[in-house]
Amino acid sequence: MFFLYFLIWIIFNGQFTLEIAAFGVVISGAVYWFSCKYMGWGPKRDLWILRRGGRILAYVGLLLWEILKANAAALRITLSYKKEPDPVLVRFRTKLKTVTARVLLANSITLTPGTITVALEGDELTVHCLDASLSEGLADSSFERALLKIEDEGFRDKEARKGEAK
Repeated sequence: MFFLYFLIWIIFNGQFTLEIAAFGVVISGAVYWFSCKYMGWGPKRDLWILRRGGRILAYVGLLLWEILKANAAALRITLSYKKEPDPVLVRFRTKLKTVTARVLLANSITLTPGTITVALEGDELTVHCLDASLSEGLADSSFERALLKIEDEGFRDKEARKGEAK
């Protein structure tokens, strides 16, 4: 994460000099320290992300693709003068075990046009869909399958220990 902070520093400065690099190292170090101390970040999490970097990038690609598809579907629904939208509330349970993965699923659903996650309680999600056709496949979505691949036992154990400590 330190290197990402440093890279962002260099990009925002628009040039690379020794002075900018020196300040960037100090500021990136301070931000990384803050992230570790107050946001639960650390070298173990950096390694976890590096190991699953390909899957995470694939998930981001999937999210962007689904957003484009949902844009087209929502546009068709709103511009159609023959058919009125049929809004529907859908409740379903997810197989995801970690709170982080469930929140990512809820946010991914909300990011796709035509759907909004209304509630996330435990493993149950309530989603409002602009039309009933947009609710098809929510219970076993490509988002959930991709997040299940990213989840692993080590990450679940870490979050379970956090929950026990509270």
